[in-house]
Amino acid sequence: MLCAIASWASANSTIDRIAAVVGKRAIKQSDIERDLRVIQFLNSEPPTSSLPLQKQTLKRLIDQELIRAGMGSAVNTNSIGTEAQALYDRLVRDRFGGSKEKVNAELRRRGLKETELLQQLQWQLVVLRFIDERFRSGILVTDDEIREYYDQHQQEFARQPGSHSFEALAPKIRETLEAQAVDQQFDEWLAQRRRRALIEYKVESLK
Repeated sequence: MLCAIASWASANSTIDRIAAVVGKRAIKQSDIERDLRVIQFLNSEPPTSSLPLQKQTLKRLIDQELIRAGMGSAVNTNSIGTEAQALYDRLVRDRFGGSKEKVNAELRRRGLKETELLQQLQWQLVVLRFIDERFRSGILVTDDEIREYYDQHQQEFARQPGSHSFEALAPKIRETLEAQAVDQQFDEWLAQRRRRALIEYKVESLK
């Protein structure tokens, strides 16, 4: 009996081995598999788990740990749970015709729980709110930059419905340029945290 228990424990630890350690936080193989299944469900992708996908998922989980450590408790998380539930309800309505039976069947097929999807949606909303609160306030888009963007994309605008005048499109262009600037600042911030972080890969094939 003891041998059987030891054998099961050994097999279980092999299956759920530690893939990487970020600081003092371990990321396990099961974390990779679960996150991959959740993202594939949300993106309407077929369930698969190739080595390149696992490496990509591990990188995303490492970044999540770096973001979580970097944001601390400064992010306003009010109404995050309600917003995540609304997103989930809209997904059920749009993709499954509002049928809980259909969505639950698909979740079972992928080995997922509704709570895991809600947790992922909440995390995505927290990150978006952190990025907006941390980086958007320092962004300044000038009128000259908006005009330059308009001049460079006039042919593209001409193929779109509605007015193509500078005055009509300037607000949308400003939003686009602000979003690009925010993304750039966030990417630079995250890259800096990667360089400074203590990241130890435990599975060489996932590095």
